[in-house]
Amino acid sequence: MQVSSRFTIAVHIFTCIAIAEKKYKVTSKFLASSINVNPVIIRNIVLMLKAHGLIDSRQGTSGIKIAKCPSEITLLDIFNAVESLDNGRLFSFHENPAQDCPVGSHIHSVLDGRLAQIQNALEKELKSISLVSIIEDAEAQIARDAEVANNDCSAEA
Repeated sequence: MQVSSRFTIAVHIFTCIAIAEKKYKVTSKFLASSINVNPVIIRNIVLMLKAHGLIDSRQGTSGIKIAKCPSEITLLDIFNAVESLDNGRLFSFHENPAQDCPVGSHIHSVLDGRLAQIQNALEKELKSISLVSIIEDAEAQIARDAEVANNDCSAEA
């Protein structure tokens, strides 16, 4: 199983908006250049985030903005906005195992509870991480890189 890249792209979008909006008008083209994907992919994900009230965007105006305070947005909110789960379930399950097989007739009862437990653990962890912590970590790393670059330049002088 692999979660699609929509989730990590969405987190990248939020982080880029938070950091870049102080200097630039953030557009899907701007975001696409940072994420290195087609702007259509960005627009589709932005529409998903907008439908969940997480992003505000109006064509031709102020660009793409975060609709809520980043401390009020969790990674679970972002995940739920961009990942389409089958009936709310993270794990897909083959629905018709052979009932005349001893394993097939019991596999659901053996796995269903465990898969729900795993999904609950994932959701709990995603809910515990706020977007603001991601943004703060990114800003700190960017600042460290800038400091290293400044030290390298002064050493060359």
